[in-house]
Amino acid sequence: MDIDHARTFLAVVDTGSFVAAAEKIYVTQSTVSMRIKVLEQQLGQTLFERSKAGASLTPAGRQFQKHARAFIKIWQQAKLEVALPEGHDVAITIGAQPSLWHGYVLNFLPWMRAAAPHVALRTQMAAASELLMERLNNGVLDLAILYRPVPRPGIRIAQLFEEHLVMVSNGPEGVRAEGAGLPPDDYVYVDWGPEFRADHSLNFPDLILPGLHLDVGTLGIDYLLENPASGYFPLRIAAPHIAAGRLHTVGDAPTFSYRTYAAYSEEADAAVMATALEGLRTIAEEQVPMNAGDAVEG
Repeated sequence: MDIDHARTFLAVVDTGSFVAAAEKIYVTQSTVSMRIKVLEQQLGQTLFERSKAGASLTPAGRQFQKHARAFIKIWQQAKLEVALPEGHDVAITIGAQPSLWHGYVLNFLPWMRAAAPHVALRTQMAAASELLMERLNNGVLDLAILYRPVPRPGIRIAQLFEEHLVMVSNGPEGVRAEGAGLPPDDYVYVDWGPEFRADHSLNFPDLILPGLHLDVGTLGIDYLLENPASGYFPLRIAAPHIAAGRLHTVGDAPTFSYRTYAAYSEEADAAVMATALEGLRTIAEEQVPMNAGDAVEG
């Protein structure tokens, strides 16, 4: 079985159609059809029931699914081990959502390098928790740091800390959110991913087109510090600026809180994962404030 055939099979499983699978893996629909046909010929079984609504797994397809995922995971691990840098015994690939990098994951990486110099680290970024879990399940990632993991067989989940996104401003003290409908006039919308987008829409249903929309995550703090503006940022990023008086929280604005987790495979190297979890928790204890009051006092 070719690795591309297995990936194509899983793309059809995940998207539910040959057309969507082709878009996901950047090939033509005819290529997807050809690869699935070859797999079915090799296995002597029909893997999908085709219909106008899409493609659904047959009983044989459901059985083959776990083997396809295992095959890809083994292949990814083999590539990593073969490509180990000199002086390293093992390599792990870490993925995290964009909002978790600045002030957290980027601080964890040097901690991990010092605590486990024999471990080579590779990193990825993905906006959605679902995508990180998919990569973890497929063996592309060894460790995912995310807000809302979906429990899956063979995946362990450990809570790390509580993330708080607060509205902050560099304008006059006492600025407040505009009633129940809108943030202040100088508000800048910073996109923190699907979880934040959902909560933001729920709390600010009238804010359809903000005056300025920044899809730059933590880099938006630089804009806020240089221009009269307000916006939502993780408290651990805003906390030093609040303590220094450069920013202040916006009264009456809701705080969006998300539990942050580490997810990893049960088959991952137990010693490496134990060290990684220790580091993630250490960084959280040292650098993640519990609430806005702690940030001001700090």
